[in-house]
Amino acid sequence: MKKIIVFGGGTGLSVLLSGLKQFPVDVTTVITVSDNGSSTGVLKKELDIPAVGDVGKVLISMANVDEDFLRLLRYRFSKDGSLYNHPVRNIMLAALIDMKGSLSEATSYMCKLLNVKGTVLPLTEEKVELVGKNGRQEFFGQVAVSQNVKNIRKLNYDHSIHICETVIEKIREADLIVFSPGSLYTSILPHLISPEVLKALTRASAPILYVCNIVTQPGETDGYSVSDHLRVLNSYLKKRKIDIVLVNNSPPAPEIAEHYLKTEGKEPVPLDREELKNYDVEVIEDALLTVENGAIRHNSLKTAFQIFSFLMRQET
Repeated sequence: MKKIIVFGGGTGLSVLLSGLKQFPVDVTTVITVSDNGSSTGVLKKELDIPAVGDVGKVLISMANVDEDFLRLLRYRFSKDGSLYNHPVRNIMLAALIDMKGSLSEATSYMCKLLNVKGTVLPLTEEKVELVGKNGRQEFFGQVAVSQNVKNIRKLNYDHSIHICETVIEKIREADLIVFSPGSLYTSILPHLISPEVLKALTRASAPILYVCNIVTQPGETDGYSVSDHLRVLNSYLKKRKIDIVLVNNSPPAPEIAEHYLKTEGKEPVPLDREELKNYDVEVIEDALLTVENGAIRHNSLKTAFQIFSFLMRQET
């Protein structure tokens, strides 16, 4: 069975994984733990633990249990009080960290509980914060970084972090390395600012595939095209480069695009084919867009199918 390692965080990663679990591939997921917003940020501060929010989302997307159990894990307390806005999955992970001693062990236990096929790994066991720098000016925390990308020249963590050894092993063993869709500066690049991860990626023999975002991220990638995303990723990869980019070639309906721009400040990411010719990259195009409950998403099955098809072509 072919081995895929997927790096990411947030909703884009979860959507991709919900499709990949339908195919006969061995999937390892590596998740950033530097989030400091919403429920995750509160638990991180009060309990002095790594960010658990994205880990919880990934576990649900890869779970193979009945829908009632998943609804329980997704349930978010809505009444005023100390539990307000906390989803059950975050509370469970926080409790398991206390019981098991680490986020990795907590995640491993949840994988068994949810019958997850594959491996789910936090990037690090440590409580970390993302820091954006511009000379003497610093933007501390993922939320501040996301809101000030145009003023940031360099991304770092607030201290040197140790990467889980299994992450490095899985990079070495992979047949394909995937960067998921999601917030470019706060979900994908946090993996690449780790010297250990960057070194492992540089030495890896597997090609790197990037699933490009369908819409821009306000404050982070306003006005970005597909090639702009590649330019940023390649600058952080240094010696390695993106080998394949999977892109959506079906724009949203005009009324949906207009609604997104007015309500969320998001625009479709332009597929600039001519500019992409300047990159040594294989471009895979498909109509990957779907709309779920009014939200633009990647079609999880079609996106996963394109990744699986690429893997199968590598055998011929």
